[in-house]
Amino acid sequence: MTTTRSALTGAAPLVHCLTNTVVQTLTANALLAVGAAPAMVDEPLEAEGFAAVASAVLVNLGTVHERTAAAMRLAARAAAAAGTPWVLDPVAVGGLAFRTDLAAELLDSRPTVVRGNASEIMALAGAGGGGRGVDSTATADDALGAATALAGRTGGVVAVSGPVDLVTDGSRTVGIGGGSVLLTRTTGAGCALGALVAAYVAVAGDALTGAVAAHAHVALAAEAAAAVAAGPGTFAPLWLDALDAVTDFGPAQVTG
Repeated sequence: MTTTRSALTGAAPLVHCLTNTVVQTLTANALLAVGAAPAMVDEPLEAEGFAAVASAVLVNLGTVHERTAAAMRLAARAAAAAGTPWVLDPVAVGGLAFRTDLAAELLDSRPTVVRGNASEIMALAGAGGGGRGVDSTATADDALGAATALAGRTGGVVAVSGPVDLVTDGSRTVGIGGGSVLLTRTTGAGCALGALVAAYVAVAGDALTGAVAAHAHVALAAEAAAAVAAGPGTFAPLWLDALDAVTDFGPAQVTG
């Protein structure tokens, strides 16, 4: 249930990232580490045209404001019209009206993948009020029903982060274990995962397969980095090195 790392590296997909200002450097470096090409284009005058020619698009609502929201709307519509896969990361939806309304509007452009924590996915599906900022107050298992319903609504894939990540297209559900708790103590690790999902979906023949591959890649790299890290401060650069070093995915952490 995974695509290969070599397929990603060979294709070197160009990922158009409209993401939050806190995580841009880590996101770009994570994409480079796996062999993809990042582009941080969030100007409304450029976003529409760039989304149509990119290999994939990431829309992350972490530090959204009116100008970037306009760019996100344009990019999502352009990606949908061009058949370009795009990923929606609905950061902190539920508790804040502006981003929650924007995320609901973006769903009309039918994201290929929605990726978030359990509280975000439940809020986006109308099954909860959101978490505590970017932190989830629900588990991935709690959100599976909402994720399945949301996948049915978008016609795409929904990925829910947790100790075991769950990825579903409404009929198939895959769990990806492993990883490290240090991912939750590294600013931007989840946002970078969204970008890697976009990269893998761009080269996979199936969105579920691509999303699972990205989660497996991140989990394996996190395990390798955590084994030698002294703490969160040393983990982040070691994780980037490990993302580069992963060559393939074993079956141990992926369960159908």
